[in-house]
Amino acid sequence: MALNLYFLRHGETESSQTGTYCGLSDPELTAEGMAMAQAFADKYQLLPWQAIYASPLRRTVATATPICKATGLTMEQRDGLKEMYFGEWEGQTHEEVERRYSKDYVRWLAEPAWNPPTGGETGVQVASRAALVIAEIESNHSSGNVLIVSHKTTIRLILCNLLGIDSGRYRDRIELPVASLSVVRFDQHGPMLAKHGDRSHLPEELDSRPGT
Repeated sequence: MALNLYFLRHGETESSQTGTYCGLSDPELTAEGMAMAQAFADKYQLLPWQAIYASPLRRTVATATPICKATGLTMEQRDGLKEMYFGEWEGQTHEEVERRYSKDYVRWLAEPAWNPPTGGETGVQVASRAALVIAEIESNHSSGNVLIVSHKTTIRLILCNLLGIDSGRYRDRIELPVASLSVVRFDQHGPMLAKHGDRSHLPEELDSRPGT
């Protein structure tokens, strides 16, 4: 039996609605975000899960809580799954950042793996800490289904690392809506992307909500 890693991005927050940079700032889920988390739990609670790992930030903990309650599994929180720290850009819009930090912003857009947001983390730093968590999971679980609840940038960088995509292109190659699910299956050929950006667990009124 293969090891299947299920990557779930957290549900909607005010920041995902407004498009402001939100890394280690710690907003709650909106009411719709909570409904997204519950919708995931309702669809996937009967899947035989081996473990559930999550970033310790409030929006990811709240997203993982319904599936933990439904399955009786303990949430394993790992700092390595936190979102990228956006430094001085936290809480600001793309337009504000482009105006106030234009040189850093242009460098970051060109090569986000090595150029950080002003005072923040590089993509390489995020990928490195997240990779330690993935290695731990692979060591602890040789097969079965493992859920990982994390964030947009972090999941995209993990997927790049697993699939052999240049980390500097994570923003150009991989989109990831809120509350979406991606699945990587490990078999004799290595990691295979079996599902990506799936939101079929959401009812239409939640799936149609705008947001980044």
